[in-house]
Amino acid sequence: MKERLLVLEDGSVYKGKAFGSDHYHIGELVFNTSMTGYQEILTDNSYCGQIVMMTYPLIGNYGINREDYESIVPAVFGFVVKDYCDSPSNWRSQETLDEFLKREDIPGIYGVDTRAITRKLRDEGVMKATLADPDADIDEIVRTLKETDYLHDQVERVSSGKIFPIPNRGKKVVLIDFGAKLGIVRELSKRGCDLIVVPYDTPAEKILSYRPDGVMLTNGPGNPEDLPQSIETIRQLIPQTVVFGICLGHQLISLACGAKTYKLKFGHRGGNHPVVDLKTGKVEITSQNHGYAVDIDSLKDTRLIMTHQALNDKSCEGVRHQDYPCFSVQFHPEASAGPEDSRDLFDEFIKLMDKEKKYA
Repeated sequence: MKERLLVLEDGSVYKGKAFGSDHYHIGELVFNTSMTGYQEILTDNSYCGQIVMMTYPLIGNYGINREDYESIVPAVFGFVVKDYCDSPSNWRSQETLDEFLKREDIPGIYGVDTRAITRKLRDEGVMKATLADPDADIDEIVRTLKETDYLHDQVERVSSGKIFPIPNRGKKVVLIDFGAKLGIVRELSKRGCDLIVVPYDTPAEKILSYRPDGVMLTNGPGNPEDLPQSIETIRQLIPQTVVFGICLGHQLISLACGAKTYKLKFGHRGGNHPVVDLKTGKVEITSQNHGYAVDIDSLKDTRLIMTHQALNDKSCEGVRHQDYPCFSVQFHPEASAGPEDSRDLFDEFIKLMDKEKKYA
């Protein structure tokens, strides 16, 4: 097996072994603490522009299957693991992780000290990185990493390019696709929602022309402040229909209502994040994947109230509008992969649409 390097913008170099594609990208190196779910992580469009490192050491042991994809075309820029299993043992497995990465043109590296790299990112914050061949000019790579800006068009890269329906017989929901996980679509479809999927830049007038019972704002990659057009669209939608936001959708709702967001030092990525519902006091273990958060202090000057809070770092995990039927959460109630503690939030969305239709 040939060697490969992981090079960070601070000049750190980690030597390991190659798997996956040989097509290298510069991306933001982030870590995920999930013990399982590497397939859902690799196909989550919120990782567009990022190189994902798994903290759990053994990856690949149950292979890859078509049923657990979270997007059709993965957008992740690279994959870093400690130990890679090339002989998966699972009745659902259809191919190895290496075969999947090669087919989807995603480079990977294994055999590096992921614990040491994780400690570095926790201490110093996430940073740019790339994979490279053993004979590469490290000084030139580090110079390029420092000079390269982060992407600002990730949502445009992963959002649907056209409007299309996912028919059903229940509530009519317009799903604004910022890089939607298929788990969100599954949960809404399971509840009978008649979905119309629209691109991220669809204007409010077009969305409202479908006379929706509600609007779903999905997860997605990047800095929410890179989407001023979407923020304005959401600002127009909130007084006119029921709105539910997840992850990036949560941040965009907050910005549309006058709050602020900020970049976390190393983000929340994993399936073991405790969140407390401030109304009931109930604690749920949640699946998360985000590098930005809503500034709690900035909510004071808005009509939003915080509904959920992270127990690890006390950051904002959910908001609700005091005047309109609009709410959002930073975590992923659809899980995929991860705990299913919060799936009743989709039921809450349905009940809110029922209530608003009753009084319409």
